[in-house]
Amino acid sequence: MSRKIVALATFGAGCFWHPQQVFDQLEGVSGTWVGYTGGTKENPTYEEVCQANTGHAEVVHMEFEPRVVTYETLLDIFWQIHDPTQLDGQGDDIGSQYRSAIFTHDEYQARVARESKTEKGTSGRWLRPIITTIQPAPTFWEAEDYHQKYMERLDHRSWMSDLFIKRKKK
Repeated sequence: MSRKIVALATFGAGCFWHPQQVFDQLEGVSGTWVGYTGGTKENPTYEEVCQANTGHAEVVHMEFEPRVVTYETLLDIFWQIHDPTQLDGQGDDIGSQYRSAIFTHDEYQARVARESKTEKGTSGRWLRPIITTIQPAPTFWEAEDYHQKYMERLDHRSWMSDLFIKRKKK
């Protein structure tokens, strides 16, 4: 019997509901949680994060099986589901909590994230420079229960969730 190897990935890509929905559907992603990281306040609440004085970003934090889905694949999806050139916001969601950020869990992820950012930045896809930050993952604070699997509970599928082919088998 082979042992399942699990790794972590954490991304800030605007409001955390849609990214969670997208990553949840991928084969090889064994769990996702939305929450806050990158700031100074311990165990922040949604209201505190929205006041933009905690320094935290809204993020999707996930466990994945690298033998099934690679970190590189997760990064490719991360770049597709948000605008990494918009400073402190995504669309109409404005504030530093909605920033584009990659929080890495080891040196391998840091290197691959930097390489991916450079590659995407020179791809010609965006007219403005990519401003996504890349930093070691600090403590992840899980968001309140009512934020977890929010889109799933609404039975709402966003356009983003239709972009990816390698879905979990039902």
